[in-house]
Amino acid sequence: MLALFGGHRLSPAQRRIAQYMIDHLTEAAFLSITDLAERVGVSQPSVTRFATSLGYSGFPALREALQPIALGAIAGVPDTGDEVRRNELQAAIDAEIENLEALRRAVADPGQILDVGRELAGSVPLTVLGLRISVSLAEYFAYAARRIHPDVRLVTRGGSVAYDALLQSKEAGGTWVLALAMPRHAKETLAAMRAARRTGLRIALITDLTLGPLVDEAEVTLTAGTGSRLVFDSYAAPGVVAASVLQAMADAHPERTQLRLEGYEQAAEQHSFFLDD
Repeated sequence: MLALFGGHRLSPAQRRIAQYMIDHLTEAAFLSITDLAERVGVSQPSVTRFATSLGYSGFPALREALQPIALGAIAGVPDTGDEVRRNELQAAIDAEIENLEALRRAVADPGQILDVGRELAGSVPLTVLGLRISVSLAEYFAYAARRIHPDVRLVTRGGSVAYDALLQSKEAGGTWVLALAMPRHAKETLAAMRAARRTGLRIALITDLTLGPLVDEAEVTLTAGTGSRLVFDSYAAPGVVAASVLQAMADAHPERTQLRLEGYEQAAEQHSFFLDD
């Protein structure tokens, strides 16, 4: 699906169609053009233009190409009949397990994460950006990164505050920003990412999206699904991605990592930061 959609310049409406079809493949591959347009919230001509922009004669031809992919996905999921017997908490956990399984398949080749970790480790200072719902993940990443990196700057407010912090990071010699963007995706995040690019900073993005304006602004994107079965989303898979990038950063400079971690351990022992085992 990513190979099919990713190599084309799509309008905002077309990206919405593509994202819907990625997220709901087994359903979308069998919808009529009317039903698909209604569910995405676009016009039928928009769906037709989307199909032709991908090189198909129209939506029926695109749907025909997608159906074998959808049937393969359906065949890969065993139907045990247990779904009706699971409570909503179990269903939410099962959905997160599926997100983690998808992530496990995606990192069969860990090269991209290793490359990102190496780049972020070499950016001094390193800016970590997370706004609104993404603040918690950004704070976690920055808290851990400060133990292995000499200068980590956390940005959790948008607008001029974010722009000033990004500009100062660039002027101090920084080369990269790690941005975290979980749904619902804030317009402030997009504005901050665009500001970062204007200053000359490169962006590594951790998000659930595979297409869209946030992805367009990033130098590299690491994707992981979020759990959406409860009132508020859960972030098991994005959290694993963040921890994996931290591991890659540590591995990129092992001597620096060891020295800094030993320093924190000594400080913790001296000041009794933690409860005794």
